[in-house]
Amino acid sequence: MRRLELPQGDFAIFGSGPLIVRGIIDATNDLDVLCRGPAWEYVQTIARPEYLSEFGITIFSIDDGRINFGNRWAIGDFDTDTLIDSMELFQGLPFVSLQYVSAYKIIANRPKDRQHLRAMRDGGYLD
Repeated sequence: MRRLELPQGDFAIFGSGPLIVRGIIDATNDLDVLCRGPAWEYVQTIARPEYLSEFGITIFSIDDGRINFGNRWAIGDFDTDTLIDSMELFQGLPFVSLQYVSAYKIIANRPKDRQHLRAMRDGGYLD
C-alpha cells in the first residue's frame, strides 16, 4: 500500500484489513481499499477494472487481485465519506473503524463474517 502513495485522507482499508492489523484474525489473500476523490481517480489509472455483477459495482484491482479498490462498499448502506473520515491509523496506514467493520460483517453474515465477529468478541473488541 505504501508504494502506491495514495493521497492521504482519501482512502481507508476496509473488509478484513482492520482485523488483520490488530491481530484479531490471520492475514488473508487480498486487501480491500475504499477510495474517494483523488485516490479513486488515481487507482483507475493504475489498476484493472472488474465488474462485480452480484453487487452491481465496478472495482479496480492490482497485483493479481491481491489489492482491490472501490469507491463504495457493496454490502450494506455505508457512506464512503464517513468510513474514510472516521478512519484509524495503524502502522501509518488508514483503516476503517471496527464499529463499521463489525456492522458490515453482521449484515453480510457469511460463515467467515460470523467467525470474524466471534474473534472480535473473544478479543474484547465487541460487547
